Amino acid sequence: MHPFVLWFHKLGSPPYFHRLAGRFLPWLYALALLAGAMGLYGGLVIAPADYQQGDAFRMIYVHVPCAYMSLFAYALMAANSFVALVWRIKLSETLAMASAPIGAAFTFIALVTGSLWGKPMWGTWWTWDARLTSELVLLFLYLGVIGLHHAIEDARQAARAAAFLALIGIVNLPIVHYSVLWWNTLHQGQTLATAKISPSMAWPLLSMIFATQVYFFASLLARARATLLALEAGKDWVRQIALTQKVDAHG
Repeated sequence: MHPFVLWFHKLGSPPYFHRLAGRFLPWLYALALLAGAMGLYGGLVIAPADYQQGDAFRMIYVHVPCAYMSLFAYALMAANSFVALVWRIKLSETLAMASAPIGAAFTFIALVTGSLWGKPMWGTWWTWDARLTSELVLLFLYLGVIGLHHAIEDARQAARAAAFLALIGIVNLPIVHYSVLWWNTLHQGQTLATAKISPSMAWPLLSMIFATQVYFFASLLARARATLLALEAGKDWVRQIALTQKVDAHG
Protein backbone atom coordinates (compact mmCIF):
# COMPACT_ATOMS: atom_id res chain seq x y z
CA MET A 1 0.00 0.00 0.00
CA HIS A 2 1.22 3.52 -0.85
CA PRO A 3 2.59 5.33 2.25
CA PHE A 4 0.15 8.25 1.81
CA VAL A 5 -2.85 5.91 1.51
CA LEU A 6 -1.65 4.03 4.59
CA TRP A 7 -1.29 7.30 6.52
CA PHE A 8 -4.79 8.37 5.40
CA HIS A 9 -6.27 5.11 6.69
CA LYS A 10 -4.40 5.51 9.98
CA LEU A 11 -5.73 9.07 10.28
CA GLY A 12 -9.27 7.67 10.32
CA SER A 13 -8.43 5.74 13.49
CA PRO A 14 -9.79 7.66 16.53
CA PRO A 15 -6.81 6.95 18.84
CA TYR A 16 -4.29 7.87 16.13
CA PHE A 17 -6.18 11.06 15.26
CA HIS A 18 -6.48 11.99 18.94
CA ARG A 19 -2.72 11.68 19.47
CA LEU A 20 -1.79 13.48 16.24
CA ALA A 21 -4.23 16.35 16.80
CA GLY A 22 -2.96 16.78 20.35
CA ARG A 23 0.56 17.35 19.04
CA PHE A 24 -0.55 20.03 16.57
CA LEU A 25 -2.94 21.94 18.83
CA PRO A 26 -0.43 24.06 20.83
CA TRP A 27 1.40 25.07 17.64
CA LEU A 28 -1.82 25.98 15.84
CA TYR A 29 -3.10 28.12 18.69
CA ALA A 30 0.28 29.87 19.00
CA LEU A 31 0.44 30.52 15.25
CA ALA A 32 -3.13 31.87 15.22
CA LEU A 33 -2.35 34.19 18.14
CA LEU A 34 0.83 35.50 16.52
CA ALA A 35 -0.76 36.07 13.10
CA GLY A 36 -3.85 37.63 14.68
CA ALA A 37 -1.79 40.03 16.80
CA MET A 38 0.24 41.08 13.75
CA GLY A 39 -2.88 41.53 11.64
CA LEU A 40 -4.75 43.57 14.24
CA TYR A 41 -1.76 45.80 14.93
CA GLY A 42 -1.19 46.33 11.24
CA GLY A 43 -4.85 47.02 10.56
CA LEU A 44 -5.67 49.18 13.56
CA VAL A 45 -2.37 51.04 13.99
CA ILE A 46 -0.19 50.92 10.88
CA ALA A 47 -2.74 50.99 8.04
CA PRO A 48 -3.86 54.51 7.02
CA ALA A 49 -7.50 55.58 7.14
CA ASP A 50 -9.50 55.01 3.96
CA TYR A 51 -9.96 58.13 1.84
CA GLN A 52 -13.74 57.59 1.62
CA GLN A 53 -14.70 55.61 4.74
CA GLY A 54 -12.19 57.00 7.19
CA ASP A 55 -11.46 54.78 10.18
CA ALA A 56 -14.77 52.93 9.77
CA PHE A 57 -13.12 50.73 7.14
CA ARG A 58 -11.04 49.07 9.87
CA MET A 59 -14.02 46.78 10.54
CA ILE A 60 -12.74 44.96 7.46
CA TYR A 61 -10.04 43.26 9.53
CA VAL A 62 -12.65 41.32 11.49
CA HIS A 63 -15.59 41.24 9.08
CA VAL A 64 -13.87 39.89 5.97
CA PRO A 65 -11.94 37.04 7.67
CA CYS A 66 -15.08 35.91 9.52
CA ALA A 67 -17.21 36.11 6.37
CA TYR A 68 -14.61 34.07 4.48
CA MET A 69 -14.45 31.49 7.26
CA SER A 70 -18.24 31.21 7.39
CA LEU A 71 -18.12 29.82 3.83
CA PHE A 72 -14.94 27.78 4.32
CA ALA A 73 -16.26 26.08 7.45
CA TYR A 74 -19.52 25.15 5.73
CA ALA A 75 -17.68 23.76 2.69
CA LEU A 76 -15.49 21.62 4.97
CA MET A 77 -18.55 20.49 6.95
CA ALA A 78 -20.32 19.49 3.73
CA ALA A 79 -17.26 17.64 2.42
CA ASN A 80 -16.95 15.63 5.64
CA SER A 81 -20.71 15.05 5.61
CA PHE A 82 -20.43 13.53 2.13
CA VAL A 83 -17.61 11.22 3.23
CA ALA A 84 -19.55 10.26 6.36
CA LEU A 85 -22.72 9.40 4.43
CA VAL A 86 -20.96 7.47 1.66
CA TRP A 87 -18.25 5.63 3.59
CA ARG A 88 -19.66 5.93 7.14
CA ILE A 89 -16.32 7.04 8.59
CA LYS A 90 -16.70 8.02 12.24
CA LEU A 91 -13.97 10.66 12.08
CA SER A 92 -15.69 12.43 9.17
CA GLU A 93 -18.98 12.46 11.11
CA THR A 94 -17.13 13.97 14.05
CA LEU A 95 -15.34 16.62 11.98
CA ALA A 96 -18.55 17.59 10.18
CA MET A 97 -20.47 18.13 13.40
CA ALA A 98 -17.52 19.84 15.10
CA SER A 99 -17.36 22.34 12.21
CA ALA A 100 -20.95 23.52 12.68
CA PRO A 101 -20.67 25.52 15.95
CA ILE A 102 -17.40 27.14 14.85
CA GLY A 103 -18.82 28.07 11.46
CA ALA A 104 -21.98 29.42 13.09
CA ALA A 105 -19.87 31.63 15.36
CA PHE A 106 -17.92 33.02 12.40
CA THR A 107 -21.15 33.66 10.50
CA PHE A 108 -22.72 35.45 13.47
CA ILE A 109 -19.65 37.67 13.90
CA ALA A 110 -19.66 38.42 10.16
CA LEU A 111 -23.31 39.51 10.34
CA VAL A 112 -22.79 41.66 13.45
CA THR A 113 -19.64 43.37 12.16
CA GLY A 114 -21.30 43.86 8.78
CA SER A 115 -24.20 45.57 10.50
CA LEU A 116 -21.84 47.80 12.49
CA TRP A 117 -19.97 48.66 9.31
CA GLY A 118 -23.17 49.22 7.33
CA LYS A 119 -24.61 51.82 9.70
CA PRO A 120 -22.07 54.60 8.90
CA MET A 121 -21.76 53.54 5.24
CA TRP A 122 -25.41 52.89 4.30
CA GLY A 123 -27.20 54.76 7.06
CA THR A 124 -28.93 51.63 8.36
CA TRP A 125 -28.06 48.64 10.52
CA TRP A 126 -29.68 46.14 8.16
CA THR A 127 -31.02 45.94 4.64
CA TRP A 128 -32.35 42.91 2.79
CA ASP A 129 -29.37 43.01 0.47
CA ALA A 130 -28.66 39.76 -1.43
CA ARG A 131 -25.30 39.19 0.31
CA LEU A 132 -26.65 39.93 3.80
CA THR A 133 -29.78 37.84 3.32
CA SER A 134 -27.91 34.80 1.96
CA GLU A 135 -25.38 35.09 4.82
CA LEU A 136 -28.29 35.10 7.29
CA VAL A 137 -29.66 31.97 5.59
CA LEU A 138 -26.21 30.43 6.07
CA LEU A 139 -26.46 31.07 9.81
CA PHE A 140 -29.87 29.40 9.91
CA LEU A 141 -28.44 26.39 8.07
CA TYR A 142 -25.68 26.07 10.65
CA LEU A 143 -28.23 26.32 13.46
CA GLY A 144 -30.40 23.75 11.72
CA VAL A 145 -27.50 21.28 11.51
CA ILE A 146 -26.63 21.87 15.17
CA GLY A 147 -30.26 21.54 16.29
CA LEU A 148 -30.89 18.35 14.30
CA HIS A 149 -27.65 16.83 15.61
CA HIS A 150 -28.77 17.39 19.20
CA ALA A 151 -32.38 16.36 18.59
CA ILE A 152 -31.61 12.66 18.02
CA GLU A 153 -30.41 10.57 20.93
CA ASP A 154 -28.20 8.14 19.02
CA ALA A 155 -25.00 10.10 18.30
CA ARG A 156 -24.07 8.44 15.00
CA GLN A 157 -27.62 8.48 13.64
CA ALA A 158 -27.87 12.14 14.62
CA ALA A 159 -24.60 12.92 12.81
CA ARG A 160 -25.81 11.22 9.62
CA ALA A 161 -29.15 13.07 9.67
CA ALA A 162 -27.43 16.41 10.23
CA ALA A 163 -24.89 15.58 7.51
CA PHE A 164 -27.72 15.13 5.02
CA LEU A 165 -29.09 18.59 5.91
CA ALA A 166 -25.60 20.06 5.55
CA LEU A 167 -25.34 18.67 2.01
CA ILE A 168 -28.69 20.16 1.05
CA GLY A 169 -27.62 23.57 2.32
CA ILE A 170 -24.46 23.68 0.22
CA VAL A 171 -26.50 25.23 -2.61
CA ASN A 172 -26.43 28.47 -0.61
CA LEU A 173 -22.63 28.84 -0.79
CA PRO A 174 -22.39 30.05 -4.41
CA ILE A 175 -25.34 32.36 -3.73
CA VAL A 176 -23.46 34.01 -0.86
CA HIS A 177 -20.23 34.21 -2.82
CA TYR A 178 -21.57 35.49 -6.14
CA SER A 179 -24.54 37.52 -4.91
CA VAL A 180 -22.70 40.82 -5.41
CA LEU A 181 -22.14 39.89 -9.06
CA TRP A 182 -25.52 38.35 -9.85
CA TRP A 183 -27.73 41.07 -8.36
CA ASN A 184 -27.71 44.84 -7.94
CA THR A 185 -26.47 44.94 -4.37
CA LEU A 186 -25.30 47.56 -1.90
CA HIS A 187 -22.54 45.27 -0.69
CA GLN A 188 -19.11 46.02 -2.13
CA GLY A 189 -17.31 43.50 -4.30
CA GLN A 190 -14.61 41.12 -3.18
CA THR A 191 -12.02 43.15 -1.32
CA LEU A 192 -8.84 41.40 -2.46
CA ALA A 193 -9.98 39.98 -5.80
CA THR A 194 -11.52 43.03 -7.46
CA ALA A 195 -10.81 46.11 -5.37
CA LYS A 196 -7.60 48.09 -5.53
CA ILE A 197 -6.28 48.00 -2.00
CA SER A 198 -3.06 49.53 -0.72
CA PRO A 199 -0.36 47.03 0.34
CA SER A 200 -0.30 48.69 3.76
CA MET A 201 -3.97 47.75 4.12
CA ALA A 202 -3.74 44.38 2.36
CA TRP A 203 -1.08 42.59 4.41
CA PRO A 204 -2.90 42.99 7.76
CA LEU A 205 -6.06 41.65 6.11
CA LEU A 206 -4.22 38.63 4.71
CA SER A 207 -2.66 38.07 8.13
CA MET A 208 -6.10 38.13 9.79
CA ILE A 209 -7.52 35.72 7.22
CA PHE A 210 -4.62 33.37 7.89
CA ALA A 211 -5.06 33.72 11.65
CA THR A 212 -8.79 32.93 11.56
CA GLN A 213 -8.20 29.91 9.34
CA VAL A 214 -5.52 28.51 11.63
CA TYR A 215 -7.72 29.18 14.65
CA PHE A 216 -10.58 27.36 12.93
CA PHE A 217 -8.46 24.24 12.45
CA ALA A 218 -7.22 24.40 16.04
CA SER A 219 -10.78 24.69 17.37
CA LEU A 220 -11.94 21.93 15.02
CA LEU A 221 -9.25 19.54 16.23
CA ALA A 222 -9.96 20.36 19.88
CA ARG A 223 -13.71 19.79 19.50
CA ALA A 224 -13.16 16.61 17.48
CA ARG A 225 -10.82 15.18 20.13
CA ALA A 226 -13.37 15.83 22.88
CA THR A 227 -16.19 14.31 20.81
CA LEU A 228 -14.17 11.20 19.98
CA LEU A 229 -13.44 10.63 23.67
CA ALA A 230 -17.18 10.72 24.37
CA LEU A 231 -18.03 8.43 21.45
CA GLU A 232 -15.28 5.94 22.29
CA ALA A 233 -15.89 5.97 26.06
CA GLY A 234 -15.28 2.54 27.50
CA LYS A 235 -12.65 1.52 24.98
CA ASP A 236 -9.14 0.67 26.06
CA TRP A 237 -7.40 3.68 24.53
CA VAL A 238 -9.80 6.09 26.26
CA ARG A 239 -9.33 4.29 29.58
CA GLN A 240 -5.57 4.59 29.13
CA ILE A 241 -5.83 8.35 28.57
CA ALA A 242 -8.05 8.73 31.64
CA LEU A 243 -5.65 6.66 33.74
CA THR A 244 -2.64 8.67 32.54
CA GLN A 245 -4.37 11.98 33.36
CA LYS A 246 -5.37 10.67 36.78
CA VAL A 247 -1.77 9.66 37.55
CA ASP A 248 -0.47 13.05 36.34
CA ALA A 249 -3.05 14.88 38.45
CA HIS A 250 -1.90 13.09 41.58
CA GLY A 251 1.78 13.65 40.89
